[in-house]
Amino acid sequence: MDIVGFLKSQFICHLLICYIFIVSGLIINFIQLFTLILWPINKQLFRRINCRLAYCISSQMVMLLEWWSGTDCTLYTDPESYHKYGKENAIVILNHNFEIDFLCGWNFCERFGVLGSSKVLAKKELSYMPIIGWMWYFLEIVFCKRKWEEDRKTVMQKLLNLRDYPENFWFLIHCEGTRFTEQKHQISMQVAEAKGLPKLKYHLLPRTKGFAVTVQCLRNVVSAVYDSTLNFRNNENPTLLGVLNGKKYHADLYNYLIFFNFSLFTIGRRIPLEEVPEDEQECSNWLHKLYQEKDAFQEEYYRTGTYPAVPIVPPRRPWTLLNWLFWALLLLYPLFKLLINMFNSGSSLTLASFGFVIVMASVGVRWMIGVTEINKGSTYGNNDIKQKRK
Repeated sequence: MDIVGFLKSQFICHLLICYIFIVSGLIINFIQLFTLILWPINKQLFRRINCRLAYCISSQMVMLLEWWSGTDCTLYTDPESYHKYGKENAIVILNHNFEIDFLCGWNFCERFGVLGSSKVLAKKELSYMPIIGWMWYFLEIVFCKRKWEEDRKTVMQKLLNLRDYPENFWFLIHCEGTRFTEQKHQISMQVAEAKGLPKLKYHLLPRTKGFAVTVQCLRNVVSAVYDSTLNFRNNENPTLLGVLNGKKYHADLYNYLIFFNFSLFTIGRRIPLEEVPEDEQECSNWLHKLYQEKDAFQEEYYRTGTYPAVPIVPPRRPWTLLNWLFWALLLLYPLFKLLINMFNSGSSLTLASFGFVIVMASVGVRWMIGVTEINKGSTYGNNDIKQKRK
């Protein structure tokens, strides 16, 4: 291992990175709180400011993937569609198989200049999480309780609020609702069998109601739907802890454009609106068909190690690194000065307090990493078959 790789694997470096992220994130959350006074005066200015404040947080995570671990990200797509990415609003359908798939999604948002304004459909519990959850609140992220009877009205209202959003945005959605595990897949396929739906090998059964409502509410606002399938070469199993240790991964994202015009959407071609059914059930059927195609693409990738499209590596932009360096210079100097003063004091109480802070910081870092781990993911999806049997 070279000296750089050795340093990247050291806990003290991880602690400093997390210190910068946590302190800068809380500072930005505090600034965001004061931007609330702009909402009744100038809502669009409030939104533009918060897009840039949110970028200061989320870009630090992307910096870890791009610059710290040096992960390679290749996009397989139609060259004619490539120039449209980042220049239009889009719904992005993502598979949900890996611990860092959210980070790879952010990475591609960054490379096309929509990271600060990107949206997601997220579980309500995340809104209480400091830094990222609070950042999402000011970004008008759509939160749901995963109980559709309670969520429908709230989700629709949040989505309708985005119709006049002043920045181009991508709305990232995991239609499977939860991360893929073998247990959830087995239960999901039992549900598919009970409903008479084709079984999937590499995906969970998509949950169609949220997608149908998203399409309905963002009609005339969104220009296209991007169906995206993420994989990692050589059977890599990427983790956030691996990224933090500086491990380099090789991400392949297959992305093809699904044109969207009012309620019309189809793969690779435009269909007159009058030929496209508009009701929720037909939208549900379309999404199930899409996931069957995603499964076929996944099968092809496992067989050949590539996708049937042109590989393009979007250029890496310097702003994530520059943002991180700014916060590092701003926050590390007072930290080191404080540490020097503490050690010079020679006080046992001071040193014990410092040790306690280090221990608590270590626990906090491990907790934040644990949020992304598959084996500690939500149990959402595990109880579906049990409920069907009642």
